[in-house]
Amino acid sequence: MNTGNNKGAVNALLDEYAKAIAALQAVLQPIDELQLVSIADAETGNPDCRSIQTVLAHVVRSGFSYCVYIRNSRGLDDIRPEKIPRISAAEYIHDLDGVMAYTRETFTDIVDEELEVFDVDKKMHTTWEQDYDIEQMMEHAIVHILRHRRQVERFLLRLNSGLM
Repeated sequence: MNTGNNKGAVNALLDEYAKAIAALQAVLQPIDELQLVSIADAETGNPDCRSIQTVLAHVVRSGFSYCVYIRNSRGLDDIRPEKIPRISAAEYIHDLDGVMAYTRETFTDIVDEELEVFDVDKKMHTTWEQDYDIEQMMEHAIVHILRHRRQVERFLLRLNSGLM
């Protein structure tokens, strides 16, 4: 039941997620097509962390996936999207706007009391073998954006200095 007056914690999570996404989008603004696709970490074994493009495709897919977990825990049957490599930073900025809109839509009927679940059997089990309630999932989502924003910033430093 959405009373409309019990959304303080929900709104705080959404606001912090929006701030994290906006900070990442600001970093992406000046990135050109060559910087986007250039290999910035040839040593990594993680295919999602080789270039800014691979990082962003992972970030966008993950952003939608967190909501799919939440929606499915509430009885829906949404499907995790595929990773989509884009050819411009502007496309990823647009995709991140889509992630935020989908997240806001996901939380339309969620109130604060639904955020925490203490029974492990009622938590969402992820593909990375963690169990989360809604609040933990969103905290993970926020930090995920922050960590990858930092990674993109470091990739840009490396690419701009020729240290690849």
